Amino acid sequence: MMEYKRLKRELVAKGSIIDYYIDTMQIPNGNTEQWDFIKHKGAAAMVAIDQDGNLLMVRQYRNALERNTLEIPAGGLNPGEDMKTAATRELEEETGYRSEHIEHLVDINTTVAFCNEKIGIYYATDLIESKQHLDENEFLKVERHSISELEKMIYAGEITDSKTIVAVLAIKDKFGTNGIA
Repeated sequence: MMEYKRLKRELVAKGSIIDYYIDTMQIPNGNTEQWDFIKHKGAAAMVAIDQDGNLLMVRQYRNALERNTLEIPAGGLNPGEDMKTAATRELEEETGYRSEHIEHLVDINTTVAFCNEKIGIYYATDLIESKQHLDENEFLKVERHSISELEKMIYAGEITDSKTIVAVLAIKDKFGTNGIA
């Protein structure tokens, strides 16, 4: 196994979602390199499956891409919150639905080359209508799409969000193109 050793980690900037560091690393040949490292607080996401087997999706503006995206409901972990609790909270906040039938689907690391972000992805069935609780600066539209529609959007390049792609394909693998209806 190759030996890597972190010699130093320096905080460059602290943000509300991420912290940016420069790591000084000793690499296997003995040289030192500086690597970027983004520390992320963690996130959770939910695949919400309605009674017809459609997935509840959210369309929202993403500044990094300078466009609207279609995604599964998701958000960052609050202090002391586990991923399942966060995914459950995000489901209700963003879609106005809740569920008492929530199962773990898959975990992903989004950008392993420079960031430790981990997203726990869950799925919910037997949705119960509740009330949407958007943040003051959050503007999104809830949409319902079949798994096959979403899969076509993925391969057409219309959905490029990694958590959403993984979630849709994992749900398809688990339940087929018609969901669980």
